[in-house]
Amino acid sequence: MDLKWVKNYLEKTRSDASSNDIDSIPSKLFEPMIMSGLKLDLIERGRIICSMNVPPRLLNVDNNSLHGGATTSLVDVIGGVAIRTVNNATTTGVSVEINVSYMDAAYVEDEIEIEAKALCVGKIVAVATIEFRNKKT
Repeated sequence: MDLKWVKNYLEKTRSDASSNDIDSIPSKLFEPMIMSGLKLDLIERGRIICSMNVPPRLLNVDNNSLHGGATTSLVDVIGGVAIRTVNNATTTGVSVEINVSYMDAAYVEDEIEIEAKALCVGKIVAVATIEFRNKKT
């Protein structure tokens, strides 16, 4: 194991971004960065379907595939929205568990479809399933 590589990877700083630049990033950057380009295709009680073309900003550096963290973030946000269609709440609370199984990769400009279904919505805990599909397959 190359411990030096791991250390450099985790501590790397970009020469084009100073700490002042990073500190000036708006606090509400996360959701627009993840969700920009998302289209709502279907909405009904307990179910939504969205689609998007995979943008370059959400790719792994190594192989140009959709980053697992971006996938998980979309799962979290879209699953929460599906839950809101059931209980009309103004908030969905926080996720207590997210499990993602990566079956295949999506690449830049692939059109993906994301379907979220609220399976059970209780007073304290809700359960949703979210499935990503490549529209061309």
